[in-house]
Amino acid sequence: MEHVHLAAEEDDLYSGYNDYNPTFDSEELDNDAGFQQAVRTSHGRRPPMTAKFPGTAIGGRALGTSFGSRMPMASSMGRPMTGAVQDGAARPMTAVRAAGYSSAMTRGSTFDPLGQSKGPAPPLEGKSEDTPDEKVKILEKKVNDLIEESCLAHGHGDLQLSLDRAKEAGRKERALVRQREQSGNADHINLDLTYSVLFNLATQYANNDMYAEALNTYQVIVKNKMFSNAGRLKVNMANIHFKQKNYPKAIKLYRMALDQISNSHKEMRIKIMQNIGVVFIRMGQYSDAITSFEHIMSECPNIKTGFNLILCYYAIGDRERMKKAFQKLICVPLGIDEEDKYIPPNDDTHANLVIEAIKNDKLHQMERERKALAEKFIMTSAKLIAPAIEATFAAGFDWCVDMVKSSQYVELANDLEINKAITYLRQRDFNQAVETLKTFEKKDSRVKSAAATNLSFLYFLEKDYDQADRYADLAMTADRYNPAALINKGNTVFVKKDYEKAAEFYKEALRNDSSCTEALYNLGLTYKRLGRLEESLDCFLKLHAILRNSSQVMWQLANLFEMLEDPHQAIEWLMQLITVTPTDPQVLAKLGELYDSEGDKSQAFQYYQESFRYFPSNIDVIEWLGAYYIDTQFCEKAIQYFERATLIQPTQVKWQLMVASCYRRSGNYQKALETYKDIHRKFPENVECLRFLVRLCTDMGMKEVQDYATKLKKVEKMKEIREQRVKSAREGSARGTRREGSASSASRLILCLFSDSGHSSHGTSAKGERLSAKMRALPGSNEPYEASSQRDIDASYVDPLGAPMERPKTAAKKRNEEDEFADEELGDDLLPE
Repeated sequence: MEHVHLAAEEDDLYSGYNDYNPTFDSEELDNDAGFQQAVRTSHGRRPPMTAKFPGTAIGGRALGTSFGSRMPMASSMGRPMTGAVQDGAARPMTAVRAAGYSSAMTRGSTFDPLGQSKGPAPPLEGKSEDTPDEKVKILEKKVNDLIEESCLAHGHGDLQLSLDRAKEAGRKERALVRQREQSGNADHINLDLTYSVLFNLATQYANNDMYAEALNTYQVIVKNKMFSNAGRLKVNMANIHFKQKNYPKAIKLYRMALDQISNSHKEMRIKIMQNIGVVFIRMGQYSDAITSFEHIMSECPNIKTGFNLILCYYAIGDRERMKKAFQKLICVPLGIDEEDKYIPPNDDTHANLVIEAIKNDKLHQMERERKALAEKFIMTSAKLIAPAIEATFAAGFDWCVDMVKSSQYVELANDLEINKAITYLRQRDFNQAVETLKTFEKKDSRVKSAAATNLSFLYFLEKDYDQADRYADLAMTADRYNPAALINKGNTVFVKKDYEKAAEFYKEALRNDSSCTEALYNLGLTYKRLGRLEESLDCFLKLHAILRNSSQVMWQLANLFEMLEDPHQAIEWLMQLITVTPTDPQVLAKLGELYDSEGDKSQAFQYYQESFRYFPSNIDVIEWLGAYYIDTQFCEKAIQYFERATLIQPTQVKWQLMVASCYRRSGNYQKALETYKDIHRKFPENVECLRFLVRLCTDMGMKEVQDYATKLKKVEKMKEIREQRVKSAREGSARGTRREGSASSASRLILCLFSDSGHSSHGTSAKGERLSAKMRALPGSNEPYEASSQRDIDASYVDPLGAPMERPKTAAKKRNEEDEFADEELGDDLLPE
């Protein structure tokens, strides 16, 4: 405060403002010759000081330069020079060259302090790559780039490229070591780079299943004492021995790695012990595996170890320890957040945005996967131990359900109950399964929908379509977005032949789940029944894109192309089908039928023959092959097929007549006569057999001819009487119908009745119309019995080969025409399955 001066009342506060230093007097500058001369010179440079300018003398001292301090100079008016201080103290002269001023510049020069008028700066001089250090740095960079390319190639799935890059990195690294040795820097070898190269090479060898090379490379790393923590790689070596099923060696290496890892790395030690336990399981040493797993569950329990421990207890049959292990399993903490965290509050917009952002992020996906895995292990464990821990599997399931209800997995209890019902189904105890599922009718919607879906499926299998429809409605009411319930509902409507409504349910199921293959398959079948073949074809083509190797889908595609009159496409799809199921006799028979319709007999014969080889009891295939050999004049080969048909259908006389006819055509008349006699003993009223017996006995001059002729006349007379009775009965019924109805409808009925009568009397069918012309016009001039004098027998003779023969309709074709719904019920799978 002593420096603070307070103005007295008599002091003038405003005095001194008009006083000024004459140095700043600008009015006399016009008279200052030195100043005017400085203004006229370039950039204000003063001329050399002379005596003719008074007032500018500097007292005989030399002119100051920038390298020394200058004395202040006074102007002609007596004011000090710039930079001078009133008290006479001098300051250093300021350099002006950096600001662009130079004494060498002339009048009119441009002010260019940055030197931009000189053009761009010359490029920097590059470092020479010929020096040893630069060569080493370049090689190191190349090695690192190759390691990175190898890892990226492995990430993209190109294992061969990753191995090639790893090998090239090894070669470059060895060249780098030689370069250091040549330059005398062998002590400065980059060990980290060498370790990275060898480790990556060993890993890529293992990824390409080159286990011997991988083990050798790992051995190089492990034996090198300069690499720190190289002992951990023995875990990788043990993994390779595990893949090679060299389990003792794998356990040895795992234990060596465990000894070299300190207790501070607890998680690593737990994983190695878990591997040791798995190896013991593979070796069947369950007691040793139990020791490892129990230690893990006491130190750091996890879901996989708990599940493996239950498997070991199940393998040794220890019930009590199975229960304890199951209790430990359901108590393992998952370390994930509750789902309530992802429910957005309604009043906080910022929180809603955050929750929307994290609802489906990677972390939440990982949490869901971990929870799904835990639920899978718990469900599998319960289904495994339930029949073993109690006297009955029902009591075991009840115990597991009670344990789960008291844990964090409460929602799994209902799923266990449904699995209990499915177990009843596997044991063929349908009543218990139904009773168990009916207990879910009053529970929450999700469980009720699943139970009702399975009940609908069960009643559908039992052909109780009313109950199936009822429970399908119940499942849809509980969960309208349940595709399985919609499919079952569509199936019940399909059975009632309401195809349009069934198609709507299948479409709704597809809208709820676009990947529901059962709904797509059934929709294609529905369109097929409605005659909308193009739409059906579109459904099955989409389904084929999803299920590339489904034999049912390929079969339906082939059948649709056949219905669309495109046999070539049908054949192509069937050819794809036999690549999936090469031993399916129906597919092979269908191929034979299509080639036969195209006129390619040789290909048809090949596929029919293959079908007969895999399934020699298909009567249609047998019939076609027999007809083919008769058509090609190899009657002896046809006999074996007709004899097999006789064994399959012993009550059908036509097959035995075929055998006899083949003997007759091949010239073995004695064998033919014996066959006809055998047929007559089994079928004494068969007219065709008696006619051939009469002809053969006549031509061979046998005495039995008269007896057979008498029997033939008696049988023909009885046949005529029977036909007259049938005719009169039909005429009487026709007259009664005429009195009751119109004449036109009666005539149509009589026409139908007579056509049926003709079919029953002659034993012919529409099948005979498909026989080839060669079969219809069989040669008869060279047969000896054509010269027989009994022309009445010849006139009434009908070759039995003409009546029953036809190109067969294979079982596959019948299956297509009938469209059995048993193959179409793909949508009835049980939900838990």
